[in-house]
Amino acid sequence: MALNKESNGYILMFSAVLVIITAVVLVLVFGATNPTYKVNQELEKQQNILQAVKIEVERDGAKEAFSKAVKKGFAINPEGKVLVEGAFGTPEFDKVFNLDLAKELRKKDEADQHYPVYEVENEGKLYYVIGMRGKGLWDAIWGYVSIEGDFSTVFGAVFDHKGETPGLGAEIKETWYTAQFPGKQINDPQGNFVSVSVIKKGSAPVSDYNVDGVSGGTLTSNGLHDMLYKFLGAFAKYSKTVKAPVSEMLVDPLPTDTVDSATANMNIIDSASVNSSK
Repeated sequence: MALNKESNGYILMFSAVLVIITAVVLVLVFGATNPTYKVNQELEKQQNILQAVKIEVERDGAKEAFSKAVKKGFAINPEGKVLVEGAFGTPEFDKVFNLDLAKELRKKDEADQHYPVYEVENEGKLYYVIGMRGKGLWDAIWGYVSIEGDFSTVFGAVFDHKGETPGLGAEIKETWYTAQFPGKQINDPQGNFVSVSVIKKGSAPVSDYNVDGVSGGTLTSNGLHDMLYKFLGAFAKYSKTVKAPVSEMLVDPLPTDTVDSATANMNIIDSASVNSSK
């Protein structure tokens, strides 16, 4: 009995077979290309971390440059507590590098959220590169911000996005935009955390503590502002645990009564020395 190619049954059967064949082909292609995709993802990530400290390398040279420049990686929670750390090449470092911030931010217990930080050396100076992730207008935004050894001065920044509007929110990834960040401060002169605010252009005087948002990209700019505050804030809390405040590093002054007593004793000694020499 010949098949009726115009019947609904034939059309449904043909469609089902076509879908199955297509699905099998896609699975095979994905399996063949997935390892290459993961390698390219790692190389791009290494490039971005290096770019945050102004080390520019091609994709092919990222792995070697990364191994030379990156000294250590550690993960902190929102309170600045170190949850895991390790020198480059150790399993602990790999845990930090392979963190999925999208999954970390979905954890209900914020104390268990892991935020990656890398110690990176460039031209003899050590920088802290903070990995971060937030939400833009349409989808995720992410980036890396490097902080100098004073734990306050921004050295460089790299941002990217998944689906922001071209010509508007997508501009956060452009070098002309990130060029605003070097030299900005995340702490005020008293050492209090203030972050780097992303503001509407012209809405406040230019200062060491703000950058312009993207024109026409208000929601993306707001997302960038919140992302910076969250991750830089965690790093600021961490920095308090690894360096003593300036006031604690200075020698405590003697109490006034002690100083007066010491001065009086010195006068007595000087007087006695004069009398004995007569």
